[in-house]
Amino acid sequence: MANDIKIRAWTEGDKANVKAIVFHPMETGLRKDKKTGKKIPAHYITEVVCEHNGNTVLKCNWGPGVSKNPFISFGFKGAKSGDTFTLSWKDNQGKSASQETKIS
Repeated sequence: MANDIKIRAWTEGDKANVKAIVFHPMETGLRKDKKTGKKIPAHYITEVVCEHNGNTVLKCNWGPGVSKNPFISFGFKGAKSGDTFTLSWKDNQGKSASQETKIS
């Protein structure tokens, strides 16, 4: 999936700040299609992994209760400007994506 993650990562002193949005439908499997009346199949992110220079700094287990196009924001210590930050996700349908950026 192309362009489905946007990340901004920057340092403030000894702390890195990360803000990211993942473009994903996050369907619970409980809603019905208004035209057909049939249930829309469940399609949601199950795992998000955030890495700094290849080391995991955050791992989240999500489910159908997370909203469409989820936004995540957090901070961690030990990053420097120019370091690599990567966010990856997997969903319940076997799809996945990853986006890498340099910390500014």
